[in-house]
Amino acid sequence: MLEKEQIEYEKCVLVGLVTQKQDADKMNEYLDELEFLAHTAGAEVLKRFTQKLERPNPKTFIGTGKMEDVAAYVEQHEVGTVIFDDELTPAQQKNIERLLKCKIVDRTYLILDIFAQRAQTSYARTQVELAQYEYLLPRLVGLWTHLERQRGGIGMRGPGETEIETDRRIVRDRISLLKKKIKTIDKQMATQRGNRGALVRVALVGYTNVGKSTLMNVISKSDVFAENKLFATLDTTVRKVVIGNLPFLLSDTVGFIRKLPTQLVDSFKSTLDEVREADLLLHVVDISHPQFEDHIASVNQILDEIESMDKPTLMVFNKIDAYKAEAYDEDDLMIERTGAHYSLEEWKNTWMSRTNGDSIFISALNKDNFETFRKKVYDRVREIHVTRFPYNAFLYPEYEDQVDATGEEE
Repeated sequence: MLEKEQIEYEKCVLVGLVTQKQDADKMNEYLDELEFLAHTAGAEVLKRFTQKLERPNPKTFIGTGKMEDVAAYVEQHEVGTVIFDDELTPAQQKNIERLLKCKIVDRTYLILDIFAQRAQTSYARTQVELAQYEYLLPRLVGLWTHLERQRGGIGMRGPGETEIETDRRIVRDRISLLKKKIKTIDKQMATQRGNRGALVRVALVGYTNVGKSTLMNVISKSDVFAENKLFATLDTTVRKVVIGNLPFLLSDTVGFIRKLPTQLVDSFKSTLDEVREADLLLHVVDISHPQFEDHIASVNQILDEIESMDKPTLMVFNKIDAYKAEAYDEDDLMIERTGAHYSLEEWKNTWMSRTNGDSIFISALNKDNFETFRKKVYDRVREIHVTRFPYNAFLYPEYEDQVDATGEEE
């Protein structure tokens, strides 16, 4: 009889700040996301520490008094990891480690750690390793504190500094090697894309954990890995899909997230070539998430960075089965009615109604409204295909004509 696997989660606490640029609501929202990231990485969050400051403390990120509270809690509950919601400078990380005497992780390194866990192919592992080394390089000083380089004096000259410089050179050489390796793989992938011919290319884009892989599986009848965790997909998957008798290529890409580490944006630029070269984007949105409008803005920002904002886009509002509007009492004058109280029908009449029919509400899990979704995708792909191959337009009739001719769509 197989024994049930026991998963041991690391104990951790979260630390966040309310600043001039980030109010309390926004901070709580980011900490919710950080907790989900921590859980995905294999940690159990025991407590959140928050503080209101005009700007982060340049030495310790949070104030002295709050740091003492965190230190006392860490010691009392034997917490092994403290996770900060923003990227720490090398100096801040070094100072905090000295005060708390435990592992210090910031949002950037937490995301890098999840990427390292999820990377399956050689290409993804190379990209993650490059991002990790670029993050690690300025922080090497903190890793050699046991050599007491800073004290100086008799017996303290040379060896520590020599060792740290040796490590820096090794890391720089490794970064250079990884960049060359990625260039080689980029050429191979460009050749692969070129060999796919002139088929229309459709790319699924969106925030992490919005259901892109589930949608990919339903459309292409494949078995791409899908899980209710952040960054379940790192490796771009491409499948040939046929709707009616119209073939096209569908690719599932890595999900985006707010405060995405710059190292990852740079090292994963090549993965996002699938998005750059796509003819049509399916922007998948989790309509059941309270901050889905912020998610849309974050994805659009990254699409703008990779020069893909002007591509034809179909907005796919997914997870309508999980959407629940908050209860609203019109007699309660203390509560202002916001988007959280809107029904799906009310949402459809907001800015979503101005997308010129380029939006659809579905549930990929339950296949709700899926036939309408297939029709929209077919029509959009057909427009591009007919433009590219005008001489065989007659091969691909209107979607309704196909359904009428066959009795039902497969």
